[in-house]
Amino acid sequence: MASRHHLPHLTFLILLLSYSRLALGVENSSETNNVTTVKVGVILDTSSWIGGISWSYMQMAMEDFYASHPYYTSRISLVLRDLRNDHLGGLNGNDDAFGAAVAAVDLLKNVRVQAIIGPQTSSQAKFIVALGNKSNVPIISFSAKSSSISPRQTPYFIRTAWNYSSQAIAIASIAKHFNWREVVPVFEDTDSGNIFVPYLVDTLQGIEAYVPYRCKIPSVASNTEINAMLDHLESNRTRVFVVHMSYELALKFFSLVKQRNMGGDDFVWITTYGLTDIVDIFGSNASNVMPGVLGIRPSIRNTKRVQNIAMRLGKKFKLNELHFPTRPTAFGLWAYDTVWMLAEAVQGVKHANLSYKTSNAMYNSTDFSNIGVSEMGQNLTSLIESTNFSGVSGSFNLVDGQLQSGTYEITYVNGSYNNPVGTVSTRNNVSINWPGNNRPPPRGWQWPTVNRTLLIAVPNKPGFSEFVKPDNTARHNFSGFSIKVFEAAMDSLPYKVPYNFVEFDGTYDDLVYQVYLKKFDAAVGDVTILSNRSMYADFTLPYTESGVRMVVPIKDVNKKSPWTFLEPLTAKLWLTTGAFFILTGITVWFIEHRVNHEFRGNPANQMGSIFYFAFSTVVFAHRERLVSNLSRLVVIIWVFVVFILQQSYTASLTSKLTVEQLQATVTSIDQIIKEGSYVGYLNDSFMPALLKRMGVNESKMIVLSSPKDYNEALSTGRVAAVVDEIPYLKVFLNKYPKNYSMVGPTYRIDGFGFVFPRGSPLVPDVSRGILNVMESANMTKFDKILYGSGTFVDKEDTSNSSSLTFHSFIGLFLLTGVSSIIALIIHMLFALFRHLKSSTNTEAPQNPLEKDEPITEGSNSPPMASPQFSDNVQFAVGSSDSESNFGEITSDEGTPGREIANDDIEMPSFGEMLDQTSEGHHR
Repeated sequence: MASRHHLPHLTFLILLLSYSRLALGVENSSETNNVTTVKVGVILDTSSWIGGISWSYMQMAMEDFYASHPYYTSRISLVLRDLRNDHLGGLNGNDDAFGAAVAAVDLLKNVRVQAIIGPQTSSQAKFIVALGNKSNVPIISFSAKSSSISPRQTPYFIRTAWNYSSQAIAIASIAKHFNWREVVPVFEDTDSGNIFVPYLVDTLQGIEAYVPYRCKIPSVASNTEINAMLDHLESNRTRVFVVHMSYELALKFFSLVKQRNMGGDDFVWITTYGLTDIVDIFGSNASNVMPGVLGIRPSIRNTKRVQNIAMRLGKKFKLNELHFPTRPTAFGLWAYDTVWMLAEAVQGVKHANLSYKTSNAMYNSTDFSNIGVSEMGQNLTSLIESTNFSGVSGSFNLVDGQLQSGTYEITYVNGSYNNPVGTVSTRNNVSINWPGNNRPPPRGWQWPTVNRTLLIAVPNKPGFSEFVKPDNTARHNFSGFSIKVFEAAMDSLPYKVPYNFVEFDGTYDDLVYQVYLKKFDAAVGDVTILSNRSMYADFTLPYTESGVRMVVPIKDVNKKSPWTFLEPLTAKLWLTTGAFFILTGITVWFIEHRVNHEFRGNPANQMGSIFYFAFSTVVFAHRERLVSNLSRLVVIIWVFVVFILQQSYTASLTSKLTVEQLQATVTSIDQIIKEGSYVGYLNDSFMPALLKRMGVNESKMIVLSSPKDYNEALSTGRVAAVVDEIPYLKVFLNKYPKNYSMVGPTYRIDGFGFVFPRGSPLVPDVSRGILNVMESANMTKFDKILYGSGTFVDKEDTSNSSSLTFHSFIGLFLLTGVSSIIALIIHMLFALFRHLKSSTNTEAPQNPLEKDEPITEGSNSPPMASPQFSDNVQFAVGSSDSESNFGEITSDEGTPGREIANDDIEMPSFGEMLDQTSEGHHR
């Protein structure tokens, strides 16, 4: 054991050895009991809330990690470079990028750190990341959230915080959930604000939300400057604001907001997640001036581990002047997990070489070019990037050097607390019910009460004054259909919007463009909704019938002539009907003439009987008695057909003789083009472009200005048709109803709508007001005033519709034709059957012409039959027992009233010959 007088020498030797190790470049490692110490630089501003709280979390993380891993042989040692200065603490901390860069150079050259934690702001990180890439030292930040610094572009930069883009998505999702169509960013003029706001604007545009302007406030703004900006906010209609600023500026800003009573139910204030913790840090000093303010912050699970950390830190800071937040902050927990991650990664580096390559710099030198390159940095960075564990902040998963974002918590300042009221994820999943005593969420906009009367342009169009016209006796000095609909729609809104009309002289396209330039707040009139106009302004729902059609003259095509009685039936139907008359007469004669003496006689008489019988059925005047059931069936069906034909003919002829037959002179635009006729259209309309697309030559277009011009041009034949929108044509037909008609197809357009600037929040409300008006009795009253009480029926071409065609009766003709043919076939089959039966049951006669006489009335025995050639003459053929010679003519006593007339002999019919032959065989 060394004596006491040697202790000073021993102490000096130890100090000399330590200095020698520093000179050799391995001063940042110590190997005691096989433990390697790896120094890690920390650059923070502990005077700021984020910096001070984060440093406390990092120290606790060191204690907890090595208490849980006592046997780790590689341990980190945190070396703090505090940027504390006389400046304003807040969200951004010290934004002195040069001071942060100097601190980083000192840590790299003089301390030889193997990693640096904590470029507190994005502007600081830009400088330090460049040094890290040069020296292969990983730069890790848990608070630099700007996406302008990408780990993919800077391989040695690692972000252990959620970036701005995820926060912007969350805020946009809330705006979309509550249908807030206008949002204004209010931000501090720092790098943090200037980087965040463009991300927010782009994301809001992605959900079709409009950012009318941005409100930028200097960091050292006075109360007068802030009040001037609040005047501007209050004078505009937007009532949704996203606030991104430091704690001290936010306290001043919200104090003035409360004094002006701008935190009421109609205003929505949303704070970003750096500022949302202000209530937990400042307590009642913040909550008293921020009642009803919404905020978003990363959702933190309230686990036992988190509760333990919060309790320990709370006890520690009770002895300090620094006010510790009432709940763990995301920044503090990310700092805790960052240290935990780095300590685990250092242990994973095998055979760590803690030296730098070629460093000739002098101690305390700040020469950037002589920093050197870390031997350990590349392996350490690879291990850090593969980190994936469950930390106190939640899932701590790095992908491409970036901590993956999760779910945000939506908070609401109520009393002295920042209460959670919902959640929102980066996938636009929002779960929130609007807080505040079951009140409905604000609309997000309102019309200012001071100097914000809407200035509405009304087109000056005298041609169709029924839509818009000056009227000093009216409510707003204008009247007409469009004015009445607009006033009714505005009256139905749940809030009052003052407005005045002003007359506008110019084209409709120019009117829409003036609204786009915001020289007018809206335009009301007969303005057609067109795609090219919608690029400059927003339109409400249409309040009139949509479509474009033609109006053409009409004429009576039913000219009376001596041959009008033939027109009800077409020529084909006349011929077919006549043919079936003849067919029916022949069929009845063929069946009846053998057994019915009324169908006998000489050929001329029989031919006359055929035609007379058939045509007499037209007036049901036939007197012939029918004997055969087959002929009766044929006649019954034919009489039914004749009845239908007769009734149809009568109705058609009556219509032609008594009803006016009106027909349009033109039926389609193609007919006009083919004939080379002229087309009229309304002045200052989109019709020329539409007519060109239809194929109409521009030289064939004539511009017209009023219903009177329409009538003059159409009646004189100057134009063949007028092409216009249906509302205009209905007004014209209401004035000239007898001589014109709307014809042709309807070309689709959207009708008339009211014009508002792009993104105007009035559009959906006024559109709903239009729907309410259209569903009410007021719209019927307005239509009656505009169009009158008449109805508009198209007068179609009727030149062919009044003549009956063969196709309409083909079923009837088929029925009677088939019945006639079937009756003939049945009749012939029966005749053939009798013939075959008589030939098989009797002997053949000695004389082939002998046959029995037919049975007649008044005869008790069958007399001898003779061939009958007419109703008055018959031949008597003797039987085998008769003594008469062949061909002798005798009187038939069994047939009274029959006299022999040798000079009136006629040839027997086919049926009689067939029957006589059958009887002869029988005999």
